[in-house]
Amino acid sequence: MSELGLKKIYSGKVRDLYEIDGRRMLMVASDRLSAFDVILDDPIPGKGEILTQISNFWFEQLKNVMPNHFTGETVDDILPPAQAKALAKRAVVVKKLEPLKIEAIVRGYLAGSGWKDYQKTGAICGITLPTGLQEAQQLPEVIFTPSSKAAVGDHDENISLAECERLLGSELTRQVREKAIALYSQAAEFARQKGIIIADTKFEFGLDEHGTLTLMDEVLTPDSSRFWPADQYQVGTNPPSFDKQFIRDWLTQSGWNKQPPAPKVPADVIDKTLAKYQEALHLLAGTDA
Repeated sequence: MSELGLKKIYSGKVRDLYEIDGRRMLMVASDRLSAFDVILDDPIPGKGEILTQISNFWFEQLKNVMPNHFTGETVDDILPPAQAKALAKRAVVVKKLEPLKIEAIVRGYLAGSGWKDYQKTGAICGITLPTGLQEAQQLPEVIFTPSSKAAVGDHDENISLAECERLLGSELTRQVREKAIALYSQAAEFARQKGIIIADTKFEFGLDEHGTLTLMDEVLTPDSSRFWPADQYQVGTNPPSFDKQFIRDWLTQSGWNKQPPAPKVPADVIDKTLAKYQEALHLLAGTDA
């Protein structure tokens, strides 16, 4: 048993899962940071609390689109008072679901690996796009570009819609695509009013005991999305980072080959990354960490 008195059943790149019973789990967000699928040695103090609050905000905002993994309980219902207080901002009680074997990536703008793919092939994950698009340009329509879900330490890989259908079946793929685009579209419109452009994001889904598609894990955090400040957005250049991309940019410029171990991240880069997370929470939810 863990220090929480619960059995730890999974330790991911940034989250740990503990079994409550056959139907429920406690999901705890750590301060670990993963970049290029490598867990960095240096944590971001307070990151887990901030991202949990951002994610919880979005789950509430988007509950009209589809069911999510919340049970309606809090840590106070599960843990002794002292432990519940310590974890209140970084832990949530969630349903046990059967996770889908893909990550649902949705793109509204041309950036990151999508931009690299487009430069080489004129397409993203096999979806042909108009010629002449520039970096950071808004796409003619929102696109769904799934990726395979890698084990810890391995790299996620972009896959085609046909490959996604082989993994999930055509009907479930259709549901995932429709829901992912609906979630992104509603969130992007909301965030734009708060001064944030959500260029792209990834969602994770699972099936409950009735086979109902359910939103899970984290939602629209700076770790799972590319946030840009709307007032600094300009087509043709990658806007200044508003999220984990800040640390990814530093790692890229350091010359690191993206294989473990990652280089030690300077304290000022960690501080600036944390400030970006705090700013995102403040702008989106109107609250501070």
